[in-house]
Amino acid sequence: MGPPRIRIPRWIQLVGLPLLLVLVWLVGRAAGHAVFLFLVAALVALLLDPIVLALGRFRLPRGLSVALVYVSFAAALIVAIVALATVVVGQTRTAANRFNDYFTVQHGQTHQTSADRDVDRLQRWLNTHHLQSIRIQASGHRLVKRVRDRDVGRYTHRLVNFVEGAAISIGRALFDGVLILVVSIYMLLGMDRFARFVDRRFPPHGGEPLVSRIEHALAAYVRGQVALSLIIGFSAGLGLYAFGLAGLLPNGERYALVFGGWVALTEVLPYLGPWLGAVPPAVYALVVHPLSLLWVVILFLAIHQVEGHIVVPNVMGGALRLHPLLVIFGLLAGFEINGIAGALVALPILAAGRATWEFFGERLALEPWEGGGVPVEVEPADEAPEEAPTRTLSL
Repeated sequence: MGPPRIRIPRWIQLVGLPLLLVLVWLVGRAAGHAVFLFLVAALVALLLDPIVLALGRFRLPRGLSVALVYVSFAAALIVAIVALATVVVGQTRTAANRFNDYFTVQHGQTHQTSADRDVDRLQRWLNTHHLQSIRIQASGHRLVKRVRDRDVGRYTHRLVNFVEGAAISIGRALFDGVLILVVSIYMLLGMDRFARFVDRRFPPHGGEPLVSRIEHALAAYVRGQVALSLIIGFSAGLGLYAFGLAGLLPNGERYALVFGGWVALTEVLPYLGPWLGAVPPAVYALVVHPLSLLWVVILFLAIHQVEGHIVVPNVMGGALRLHPLLVIFGLLAGFEINGIAGALVALPILAAGRATWEFFGERLALEPWEGGGVPVEVEPADEAPEEAPTRTLSL
């Protein structure tokens, strides 16, 4: 026997629900950033609550369990962000300097740059392989001079400044991260009392409580995200390994495992993750052999298309029990509302929303609009009032 159902009158459906939606929209528009931070904090608290409950089985006080969980979580988050910013900025600066030196630094008595030397080597290779009819030496030197005259260093400097600006933005986001941690700590400390409050107002009636349903839905999201990261990371690592064996990326097989792990880690970020994961392999390809960069770009373009249109909708849709179209819509809507951060929390919100919808769907029922209308007496205009029969309309 299921829980008793509460019937929502038609006047609430007609007036109350639209007013509630308007109120939510107004609050979201007026305090969108604050609402977003508290929403993320609630998701973090719900994700960590099962770990706190597991530590509680060892008879640890809840406050101590929360402290242990958050110290570990905050330390891992800070180390990951600092390592990410350091690696990206450092590798980009190194690659930019080498690229600049390739076109501008002169060597030896000939005062030729590395780019000029490579042009001469290519022409000599063509001559020794009976391809003297292909004359690229003069046009190659003109191309190198054109790149040098346009001040390649200025453009590489802009690239470095862009990456450094991105790192600064990450640092500014740390403030929001600390605020989210503080709010989620308070939420997690009171999560047991909140769960008991919800259970008193909405008894489980032999089923799973609402808070537990949301936590299990979020755990399903985490499992789906781990599966997604493993699939994309393995695909990228396998592709780079194959490029290394085929000679398209020198020593690619040696670093395939590291690059694949990095791609799996960045896959947590929707949209930005695949491109961010491609940065270290692309920088490595540019440094060891510029032509290898073309193959790396093609590989990650293919991975990005397969990931966005096939892997994410099906893997996350199966984990969250949502239609793939709803997964795609949720990611796009989250990105439009709040950029990468909105896309990052879109699927956890959908998972929590589905669990909440199922819980209240078992307990709430909308009063039907067919039949049972309110009788209203109407007098026809073409008849005298004293002789007019009454008619009943159903509203």
